[in-house]
Amino acid sequence: LKRRTRRRSWPSFALPTPSPHLWVNLGCGAAALAVIAVATWLALPGPPPAPPVAMATPVPVPLPPAPERTMARITVPIPAIPPDERGEISAPAPQVAAEPPPAPPETKLAALPPPVLPPAERGEPAWLRYAVSVPPANGRPEIAIVLDDVGVDRKGAERAVTLPGPLTLSFMAYADDLPRLTEAAHRAGDELMVHVPMQPISAAEDMGPNGLSVDLSRDEVLRRLRWDLGRFDGYVGINNHMGSRFTADAAGMTWVLEELKKRGLLFLDSRTIGNSVGIEVARKLGVPHAGRDVFLDNELDAHAIAARLAEVEEIARQHGSAIAIGHPHDVTLDVLGPWLAAVKGKGFVLVPVSAIVRQHTLLAGGTG
Repeated sequence: LKRRTRRRSWPSFALPTPSPHLWVNLGCGAAALAVIAVATWLALPGPPPAPPVAMATPVPVPLPPAPERTMARITVPIPAIPPDERGEISAPAPQVAAEPPPAPPETKLAALPPPVLPPAERGEPAWLRYAVSVPPANGRPEIAIVLDDVGVDRKGAERAVTLPGPLTLSFMAYADDLPRLTEAAHRAGDELMVHVPMQPISAAEDMGPNGLSVDLSRDEVLRRLRWDLGRFDGYVGINNHMGSRFTADAAGMTWVLEELKKRGLLFLDSRTIGNSVGIEVARKLGVPHAGRDVFLDNELDAHAIAARLAEVEEIARQHGSAIAIGHPHDVTLDVLGPWLAAVKGKGFVLVPVSAIVRQHTLLAGGTG
């Protein structure tokens, strides 16, 4: 008999397939444990701070000197202002008279309105008719004090009128309120002049409205001059405001002085430039004239002004007369007031500028 051999079968053990939820639960649990561990670590107190460590102060090490650098020097030319013209620079007027409209280019001199001649032209010249009379000097040296730029500063003008005189007050042609101010000066016994703006050398300096310049035609120069001369009346003549450029121009000064001769007026050259032709042309045309000897207040300093007045006295002693020009600045008037009160006691005669012009005219053999 064949023996039947029976294969024994062993039982199979199959592992269960993990569920997806199991992995999710394991991940969440691990994350929770990590959060708890981090929170516990943050809650623990940290180590004590380390004590500060003293640092040694570094010793500065000197740097080698930087090599010297040579820089090119650039010189910018600045227009020179004549020293005597600096005294003519003044503050602008708060209110300035309007400048006349320009004449059309085709205007001819013959078409210009004729000058309105003052009553003096019908008899003696205006410069004599309106001159302030003074007693004879009897050989004593004469001094004329001229204040110009008057009227630009109304307060200064009013104060100048109160000074002992006679003074010569030259009112700026473009200033405001001239009829009232000039009438007050006339009542105070002062002599009047018109201060006519003229072109300076430096273009940086403003001569003011309606000034005379070398680039103007003869018609325009005369039109502007006639406007200046029409601002008030009762004056003996003019002197130049600035004018270092214009007074050196023979043609322009000839036109101006020819007009003054027609009107019987005198010319005082402020001499803001050494090569002014004003005196030369006035002599040639027979216009009564004089020139400034001393500027009083190029330096606005009381001691400097007093020194200039002493210079005026010396010139008057040597030559018999002297003409000084100043301005109605406060410091000038402060020094001038006591000097005017004492000048007669020093042996001088205070006169208006027309008195010195008269002496010059008589010595020259003219009548003006």
